[in-house]
Amino acid sequence: MTLPPLSLYVHLPWCVRKCPYCDFNSHTAGDNAPKTRYLDALLADLDGEAERGAGRQLVSIFLGGGTPSLFSPEEIGRLLDGVRARFELCDDIEITMEANPGTVECGAPAGYRDAGVNRLSIGAQSFDDTMLQALGRIHSSADIRRAVAEARAAGIDNINIDVMHGLPGQNVERAIADLTAAAELQPAHISWYQLTLEPNTVFYARPPANLPDDELAWSIQDAGLALLAADGYEQYEVSAYARDGRRCSHNLNYWLFGDYLAAGAGAHGKISDAESVYRYQKPANPLQYMNNVAQPVDVARLRKQDLVFEFMLNALRLTEGFAETEFCSRTGLSPSDLAAAAAAALSRGLMQRDDAGIWCPTALGRRFLNDLQAEFLLEA
Repeated sequence: MTLPPLSLYVHLPWCVRKCPYCDFNSHTAGDNAPKTRYLDALLADLDGEAERGAGRQLVSIFLGGGTPSLFSPEEIGRLLDGVRARFELCDDIEITMEANPGTVECGAPAGYRDAGVNRLSIGAQSFDDTMLQALGRIHSSADIRRAVAEARAAGIDNINIDVMHGLPGQNVERAIADLTAAAELQPAHISWYQLTLEPNTVFYARPPANLPDDELAWSIQDAGLALLAADGYEQYEVSAYARDGRRCSHNLNYWLFGDYLAAGAGAHGKISDAESVYRYQKPANPLQYMNNVAQPVDVARLRKQDLVFEFMLNALRLTEGFAETEFCSRTGLSPSDLAAAAAAALSRGLMQRDDAGIWCPTALGRRFLNDLQAEFLLEA
């Protein structure tokens, strides 16, 4: 088995306010968050992660949350200095930080850039102020535009904007107005995805009224795809669209079953050696994480059926699919293992393989992706 590229994910778990649709490991704390203590814990955590990834170069770093932009540029600088002290970074490393438009202060993007951040992912979600209130967001549409302008003025031109569709009371026109507003800002990347009601969220317990039905959601999807293509955004994943080839390197590593180290409360990691693939997770509660950061975590070796499912769960999201050689090199399995696992999906017309050994979902498979992915849930 060939070792894949290696990334690093760092979780910063606090938000000003928890959004009713959010199922991420985020906690409301604001100014009371123990940020200094948490950074101390992260640096201790990174000592162990450096041992786990010894001898390997990082190709990307992603600071996620929560709301990482609640941490000051100086605090982010301390964190990234700690990463640089412990790891070898590739020359063109992508360093992404998630940011809420309501927490990016005037002038702060330059500080984040100086700290090493070269890609900013802005959680806009909507440009409709009424919809933003319904989603529990703390920012306005004007805040989004200001955040993008300030990031560009600071020299960060690799910007992603997150936009949601399928929102309460939303029709095709309102959804496309949101997407048009995002595209008019000409970010390098747009993440456009449908609102889903995830367990353990407020929206799941008390679903909002007037959510679009399946037919309306599909009409929104069709109209949005046409708009993004006309504006020069290439779809390369279910919800990811890039201009000028500026795909997200970090997420591509996930989708192609690369390795990634994990630091922070609730962070998940995946690491390979010459024979096996392993997964691990840090304690989700920030206080428990800080109190136990020096303790070893449980590492689980993936079984053959786990390898097949997890590879396909990720790689089938890619519009262009994946090479059979990538499946083999990153799972240690054979082409016959892949063919056997994919037989039902092929017979249902959900998937195809070309003569060059490229596997990808068909148009039908992309529309019914959950059904396609479920075909690879193999018996133990």
